Amino acid sequence: MGFRKDFLWGGAIAAHQAEGAWDVDGKGISIADVMTAGDNVTKTPRRITRGVLEGEDYPNHLGIDFYHHYKEDIALMAEMGFKAFRTSIAWTRIYPNGDDEEPNEAGLAFYDDMFDTCRQYGIEPVITLSHFEMPYHLAEKYNGFMDRRCIDFFVRYAKTCFARYKGKVKYWMTFNEINNQAEHVRMGAHHLVQEGAVLVNEGDDVEKLMYTSAHHELVASALAVKACHEIDPDAMIGCMIGMNGVYPASPDPHDVLNAQKAMLQKYYFVEVHARGHYSKGMLKKFERKGYDFIKPGDAEILAEGKVDYIGFSYYMSFATKFTGRFGDTYDFSEEDYVRNTYLKASDWGWQIDPIGLRWCLNWFNDRFELPMMIVENGFGAYDKKEEDGTVDDQYRIDYLKEHIKAMRDAVNYDGIDLMGYTMWAPIDIVSASTGEYDKRYGFIYVDYNNKHEGDMSRSRKKSFYWYQKVCQSNGEEL
Repeated sequence: MGFRKDFLWGGAIAAHQAEGAWDVDGKGISIADVMTAGDNVTKTPRRITRGVLEGEDYPNHLGIDFYHHYKEDIALMAEMGFKAFRTSIAWTRIYPNGDDEEPNEAGLAFYDDMFDTCRQYGIEPVITLSHFEMPYHLAEKYNGFMDRRCIDFFVRYAKTCFARYKGKVKYWMTFNEINNQAEHVRMGAHHLVQEGAVLVNEGDDVEKLMYTSAHHELVASALAVKACHEIDPDAMIGCMIGMNGVYPASPDPHDVLNAQKAMLQKYYFVEVHARGHYSKGMLKKFERKGYDFIKPGDAEILAEGKVDYIGFSYYMSFATKFTGRFGDTYDFSEEDYVRNTYLKASDWGWQIDPIGLRWCLNWFNDRFELPMMIVENGFGAYDKKEEDGTVDDQYRIDYLKEHIKAMRDAVNYDGIDLMGYTMWAPIDIVSASTGEYDKRYGFIYVDYNNKHEGDMSRSRKKSFYWYQKVCQSNGEEL
């Protein structure tokens, strides 16, 4: 009983939210570099601008300056007992424009040293190839993954990374939360631009853009998986899914079927990654819509590029109520989400549902029977640093404790093959959803805020010492 002896306890960040140094050592502009700051208090959303504009606030340009602090930060993670550290490679550090013929050596060397630093402490790097960091040049010149040429650009980048870091990186993932773009109605076009670098114009059929660019990403992912297996047979490569289970709002059969269709629309990506083909339900939908983006040879590519494990994030669950807006197709829209009155929520409205994590683990396992890794799970909050320098974030401890209990129960009672848990995020970073510094997730406090005040110094929160015991006891001490 309990977690496997080689369980990968750790934490996760993304390059664009932490590294800063956005134009240092030959790095090019990414989609993340043209995302402005938002604000939860004023409900100001992030915007994606056409290029870097003077006078705009781009928090990702600075991040928490992990680029110059990574040795210090990784040492703190090692102090907690980390066995794994998940981050991403900034695509534009390696290929500044995305379609360059040759990689940027300075960018390659940076990650060489970072991965070496991890391994000096016995920490396994868990690396995402594309974490909302596509080169902005690919968006402007090719309209991102709407153009099949971007498949080749991504695969060239992936092969460069597999060859360069062979023996240093054992665990890879292709596209971070690739399925977030499926919620193009609720999120607007934001995640479609962020994930696929697709620039959306007024009057565009956003749904068609989403399915087309997502298909090209899935083909690119399959080709990268196949290349990884060939270049480094000892490595494991997985997908990364943004997982938020959808419950029916009631036992009404209409609500139940509506929730089932929601799960199909949001998670057909896993079917393609894990089984190497689209589900019949999605193929029928494409036929009904008249979408013809699947080209000859694509099916064979998807079949040959199946992943080794499923990586996923989990923060919350949703509930949906059938409205009848799509008639007998029961097609799902995120506009049909309703509040789950059984659950509490964070300051950002994210519903807190630890049992939902166990439900999601079983949902994946029942369908795909692949090893899994929870690569994001965390609690964003307004932390208060006291005059003595301490941060009492017991609310974060309570959230994580209940989720770890749920995944432990899934291992013990449901037979889930769980490889690791890299919570989000071990150190305070820029929020992806709102672009804020004040939305904090970390065990490590970074002295910097939304007003760009602070010296970037690092300090340990109460949760730091709690998670240290979790890691060192292999999840027994909660």
